[in-house]
Amino acid sequence: MKLLFIAIFSTLTFSCNSTQNTTNPKEKNVEYANSITAQDLKKHLYIYAGDEMEGRMTGSKGQKMAVEYIRNFYKKEGIAAAPGTTDYFQEVPQSYFAGKREPRSSENVVAFIKGSEKPEEIIVISAHLDHVGMDKEGNVFNGADDDGSGTVSIMEIAQAFQKAVKDGHPPKRSILFLHVTGEEIGLYGSRYYTENPLFPLENTVCDLNIDMIGRIDPDKKENPNYIYLIGSNKLSQELQDVSSEVNEKYTQLELDYKYDDPDDPNRFYYRSDHYNFAKNNVPIIFYFNGVHEDYHKITDTPDKIEYDLMAKRAQLIFYTAWEIANRENRIAID
Repeated sequence: MKLLFIAIFSTLTFSCNSTQNTTNPKEKNVEYANSITAQDLKKHLYIYAGDEMEGRMTGSKGQKMAVEYIRNFYKKEGIAAAPGTTDYFQEVPQSYFAGKREPRSSENVVAFIKGSEKPEEIIVISAHLDHVGMDKEGNVFNGADDDGSGTVSIMEIAQAFQKAVKDGHPPKRSILFLHVTGEEIGLYGSRYYTENPLFPLENTVCDLNIDMIGRIDPDKKENPNYIYLIGSNKLSQELQDVSSEVNEKYTQLELDYKYDDPDDPNRFYYRSDHYNFAKNNVPIIFYFNGVHEDYHKITDTPDKIEYDLMAKRAQLIFYTAWEIANRENRIAID
């Protein structure tokens, strides 16, 4: 009986261990999403949108400090530089900014996690790294929400994907973490990337663009559990469907599509970096919290960010990217 018991116990133990070792990676996504925390976002944003960065004007000393901060984060996390970059930097030459009063060279920062099964298919997660600098009196436009919130959210999303890689659950498709320069002066960095892509645009599955996700629209004060989604079904209804399904399952935010109205006077669809992908027939989602009283003012500071809500919004983007990266078929363009 004792030998029989040992044999049965050993078999059960082996069976349990085998089950643990073959966990469906889709069942692990909650663990990785939960690694995106308000505390970590706050830690990064107080540095990234601090006065030391001098408002991150394109080509300025502060912007150069900002890209070093982003690059050093990826190096520390062991996330690779994208092929075709110079140590994470895609240089945007001074000549590209011709016509600007003070054209200076700048750089996009691009990190990369290679897909395990369909590495040639690329999911881009983007945000702009620049802001509007300082005024003549030396007051810093910190740009905590615009777009420090998007920048540090990408960093945390990348870290979550890297945790999955280390656990043996890499995404099936590749993920490109794209921090673009020159948005505030005319969407220059994203335009440069789409004109000089590191991977063919026809292989780019979608762009999930994050521009201001840390605050609450005054019109939403009574129901702050929301995010505006712009352009999510303009090129692919399937992309919007995937987004809605993962939100319903995991984050339960109100997904507000009001800015998709073609008669909306703000025309936000044309005003952030996703547009340079969309005009090249790449499906996009633009994640946005709306305009608030501190937009493009020196009062857009890290102390005013809603960090718990920002983390939840970043988790939605992670879940969406995870699903798109790991589903059987590439999302279809309409």
